[in-house]
Amino acid sequence: MLFVLIALWAIAAIIWLSDRRSSVNHWLGAVAFTGGAGALAAVLDLQWLPAAAEAGMNEVAQQLLYRLQAVSSLVSYYGLPYSFVLFANAYRPVRMTKRMQALMPFLLLIPIVLCVVFTPFYTTLYPISFRIVVWWAVPYIVYGAVQVLLKRQLQASFSRTHWIICSVVLPPVMFSMVMNYVLPSFGMLRMWVYNTWIVGLGVTVFVIALFTYGFMGVRVNIDRRRYDSTLRAVTSGTAILNHAIKNDAGKMRLFSEKMKAYAIATDQQELLADIETVLGASRHMQEMLQRVHRRTEDLVLRVEAVDLAELIDQTMKGYGPVLGSIKLQTSLIKGWVCRIDPAQFSEALGNIAANALEAMKGEGELLVQLSETKRELIVEIKDTGPGLSKSEAAKVLEPFYTTKSGSDINFGLGLPYAYHVMRKHKGMLNLRSKPGVGTSVFLIFVKRAIQAERSAAAYAERSTTNE
Repeated sequence: MLFVLIALWAIAAIIWLSDRRSSVNHWLGAVAFTGGAGALAAVLDLQWLPAAAEAGMNEVAQQLLYRLQAVSSLVSYYGLPYSFVLFANAYRPVRMTKRMQALMPFLLLIPIVLCVVFTPFYTTLYPISFRIVVWWAVPYIVYGAVQVLLKRQLQASFSRTHWIICSVVLPPVMFSMVMNYVLPSFGMLRMWVYNTWIVGLGVTVFVIALFTYGFMGVRVNIDRRRYDSTLRAVTSGTAILNHAIKNDAGKMRLFSEKMKAYAIATDQQELLADIETVLGASRHMQEMLQRVHRRTEDLVLRVEAVDLAELIDQTMKGYGPVLGSIKLQTSLIKGWVCRIDPAQFSEALGNIAANALEAMKGEGELLVQLSETKRELIVEIKDTGPGLSKSEAAKVLEPFYTTKSGSDINFGLGLPYAYHVMRKHKGMLNLRSKPGVGTSVFLIFVKRAIQAERSAAAYAERSTTNE
């Protein structure tokens, strides 16, 4: 049981520290903590209290240890179903008013308060009144398990994370439900001693997932710190690049303006269109250079309200002339107005699209899709290129790493830049790739962070469609 105590409290600490603002992490950490509290009560009962008595510890100290055992046991018995059902509600939110959301934790506390007040207090043999507690603890856990299992994964690439959570969390909780509540209600006491094996299995899956794929964003956070520190070193050299590039961009614009005047005077519309493209590129270069802090080594966001679907569509239209035989498909949910930096996001999306087009070498399909979940807007860029191996996929966010060998113009900064832009918007960048199948890059915005709102026109169109 000492192993269970250390393992569960270590997991709770990892989950809590990974994202302190996430309600999902908050309650999942509470599940692990309350499970560890039960292990602490078992260690006190089986090891520390008997050892204290044999060592001749005074009565007062033994009473303190006994009270610690009682508190730990009650925290586990009452806290596990309570924290688990709140974790499930956070993981798969139920539609309810904000007032009800605020009241829910207090309403779920009512059975616990009633049991504490009106049932016999703790004893080693009967820590709780099992035949009463089972009537609310089991429904809490069963309901929570169903909520977790029914969580809908709109993006197939995120299903792995979902099933890792199911594998780590559900078996120990369901097994504990049977051993801690169901069987004791039929008189089979102290069955919790068998929890060690199933908890050990859950801990093993957690550790493997933590170092292989990540769990609840923990591995992502480790990678983020490494990527962020590397990006600071990269962006620190942009002040030097600014001076070198802005002069040439200015020359491009100056001579393009002269050629534009000549094209207008001679009525050469095709030449005029080409010059407008060059002018737009030069203006974009100068604008992007001005967005970089020379001393803080950071990107400056200039947020404004933009229609995300329209911005994506506009960005992808710019790649029409270079598609060749590549088929471009877009599937965009319209009407989401978000406060983002359009220039930075367009540049990030363009970098990813350019990588995809180059990987497909003129043939294949490129899908750009905007979808939504309850809390997020997800932009997926999917290509049918050669894909990446696991070792390559693990390095693509590292600055200066590139799979385009033999090229002197690719610096391996496209994806790191896109990652940095998403981080500045408090979002995420995920990548999924399989050799011979292709690569998908997911740009994930948190709706609340970018103040995403559905436009009135989109609501009206949606209502008309439903009718």
